[in-house]
Amino acid sequence: MLPWILAAFIAVPIAEIAVFLEVSSQWGLWPAIGAIFTTAVAGSILIRHQGVAVLRGLRDELDAGRFPARQVFDGLCLLISGLLLLLPGFISDAVGFTLLVPVIRHFLISNLANRIQTHTSGMGDATAHPEVETINGEFADITDHPSPKSGLDPLLPP
Repeated sequence: MLPWILAAFIAVPIAEIAVFLEVSSQWGLWPAIGAIFTTAVAGSILIRHQGVAVLRGLRDELDAGRFPARQVFDGLCLLISGLLLLLPGFISDAVGFTLLVPVIRHFLISNLANRIQTHTSGMGDATAHPEVETINGEFADITDHPSPKSGLDPLLPP
């Protein structure tokens, strides 16, 4: 995995520079720079708008007593998208804007969930114990009992 990460740290900036040079040769230097600044501003506005919606959904899920997995993943995607949109370059902007599309995020989380489920299905279910029987019951707090030092058994009725 480490060689892939190192290759990405080398290849991505070279690709960004190559795309920037090509775009600036077509549009001119200042329009290309303006496009990078415009995408950063537009991205920050979109992230703020979608971030508020994600936080609202997160709060609704927590109030309902459910774990907000989708909202947490959406928030992570928005964070990554914001970082990519702030980086100068057209490739990072394209990936950042792609992560802003909710349909793309939901496609990613469903694929990720399927991969995790496929990966863990071969490990066996550690929580399934057919030989263990669960017994439901009730209990009562009996803290108003005599002290055991008095010689009376606190578990027996008086």
